[in-house]
Amino acid sequence: MPDDASPTGPATLFTRLKVTPADELVFVAKLALLAVLTSGGVILALQQNLWAAALGIVVLAAMFTHAVELQHQCLHHSAFRRALPHRLIGVPLGIPLFVVYSHYRVRHLQHHRFLGTPQDTEFFGFDTRGPLTPRALLRGLLDYPRLGAVAKDVVRAATGRWSYEFGHVAPAMRRRIVTEHVLLGAAVAGLAGLALLGHGEYVLRLWALPLLLAVPLHFLVELPEHLLCDTETTDVLRNTRSIRGSWLSTWFTNGNNLHIEHHAAMTVPINRLGERHAETRSFAVHVERSYAGFYRVLWQALRSRPTEP
Repeated sequence: MPDDASPTGPATLFTRLKVTPADELVFVAKLALLAVLTSGGVILALQQNLWAAALGIVVLAAMFTHAVELQHQCLHHSAFRRALPHRLIGVPLGIPLFVVYSHYRVRHLQHHRFLGTPQDTEFFGFDTRGPLTPRALLRGLLDYPRLGAVAKDVVRAATGRWSYEFGHVAPAMRRRIVTEHVLLGAAVAGLAGLALLGHGEYVLRLWALPLLLAVPLHFLVELPEHLLCDTETTDVLRNTRSIRGSWLSTWFTNGNNLHIEHHAAMTVPINRLGERHAETRSFAVHVERSYAGFYRVLWQALRSRPTEP
């Protein structure tokens, strides 16, 4: 939809904005808070008291998930005024959850371009266009096979056999993707080395167990974006969902709750999307007040689906 929308449609929802110095500071503050909370999670996870350690593992899982949401802003180049810092920051943000920055960027930008068409290539595996069944949701919730698929890509990258399966990718971008897969492989190899040297408990508490929790947690964050929306239209006011949410859910998802606003103008700094939510409530089809509200809608949809033979 053009920026000069008619008086009967959104006036500012599709308007682009450039990143300002103030927007940069907001994102840097988010990175600083991530570092503080992650450090707190590490301290707790290493405690001898099992309850404290369990809390630390949960905090780390939440931070792995939150880091990927911050990475999402980096891949849209809407966090900094220059391009370079986005990759420098974005690459390490995804390593704990096995998300390779440049690969995610290519796939995700295709998702934005082709949303509502058969060419949609969302990066994470759950296909909201498929049949909605408890089995499909459980498979998405426990998508540990994705980790194995990434591990195979690491091997392919390290041996010069990696290729992009969803169309053409420029040689320079391919080199970036291959390099970042190798970096991920080196990080995992380093952790495996620490375990072999007798530090396996540290690896278990600070990475392996948080990773197991982060996989379903990230799925629950991503699921509302397009599920139960009109998947056969390119109209973002009908094929995407926004959730008003609280300050906590908005922070934790890094504004991913305002997903209509994001798809309408994907390069707008995330911290500015709230300014557009009033128009979203006026013109969009799928808007929920909270994540709990969305999951109630999902539960009702599951209950009312036709009985499987």
